[in-house]
Amino acid sequence: MLDLYRPGTSPLHSLSPGPKILVMMAAGTALFLVESLPLVLGALLLTLALYRLAGLTLGDALVQLRPLAPIFVIFLALQYWLSGPVLAAFVVLRLAALILLASLVTLTTRASDMIDTITRALALLRPLGVNPAKVGLAISLALRFIPVLGQITTDVREAQKTRGLERSVIATALPVAIRTLKMADDIADAIEARGYDPRA
Repeated sequence: MLDLYRPGTSPLHSLSPGPKILVMMAAGTALFLVESLPLVLGALLLTLALYRLAGLTLGDALVQLRPLAPIFVIFLALQYWLSGPVLAAFVVLRLAALILLASLVTLTTRASDMIDTITRALALLRPLGVNPAKVGLAISLALRFIPVLGQITTDVREAQKTRGLERSVIATALPVAIRTLKMADDIADAIEARGYDPRA
């Protein structure tokens, strides 16, 4: 499984996943409830300070935001046009703070530890028919599949660009579909090799 964890010895690294996930959820909820630009800016600066506490750099933080740069530009332009510069800055800064906070948890927590924690917590919902093992497996596959699918798409686009076919939807979509199906088949084989019983 793809793991974005950055090894380290900081207090955030040594903290167990449960408290980090709870704090992230609480902070995310609070950010959605506040309507103050200074508070959102303060939350963003505090999150960046936590990156430093974790031994991560400003560059590491920017890497987390780079894939969403087009979305930030669209939100900024749209909110500026609809409501002015203050609300535009508020929306973009809040989104950036949320993404950086979630990324900080991911960077300082092994994916396997996070999944184990979530699986144990979901055991409380077993009386409602929830199967924690199945949910944990679904999370594992999602964490593996989504980033790899993005990489597959990027690789295919680059390959087709060298052939002058970057504008052809079929030339891009067909190889992506084939490689995605191949990866799904490999995952299915891995699950079967582990003897997983979906009826359990």
